[in-house]
This record gives sequence, structure tokens and C-alpha cells, in this order.
Amino acid sequence: MNEHNILLSKIKKYDFALKELDLYLDTHPNCRRALAMFRKYKELRSQAVDEFTKRFGPLAPEQNNDMQHWSWIDDPWPWERR
Repeated sequence: MNEHNILLSKIKKYDFALKELDLYLDTHPNCRRALAMFRKYKELRSQAVDEFTKRFGPLAPEQNNDMQHWSWIDDPWPWERR
């Protein structure tokens, strides 16, 4: 697996963990351990997304930081990647 896919896989894992913790916290809102885990994975996801964006471009249009140029369309489309 290349670096792009490894980093994308990490982000997906963090997304999954955050969703599961979100659901758990809905029924256990006072669980400090779960809340600490949620904060940890939120930070890890944020770092991974920042790294991905710097190396490979934005994952979503709202991550386009260059307001002088719409860089969202600069990279190959998903079906053009190999």
C-alpha cells in the first residue's frame, strides 16, 4: 500500500472510532474514559487530515486553504488515480 492509501486508511479508522465513541457517549454521557478517548481520536484524526491535506491535497472542498485559487480541481479525479 502506498503512503496515500496508508494515511487515508488511518483517517478512516479514526472516523470509525469517533463514530462508535459518539454512539457510546449518547448512552453513557458521564463516562470520562470514553470522553477522553473521543478527544484523543479527534486530535489524531485532525493531525492525520492535516498531514494528508499538506501531502496530497484536500479531502473535502472546505479544506481548500488557498482562497486565491480553487485547488480542489487540481488533483486527478478519483477514477484517474492508480
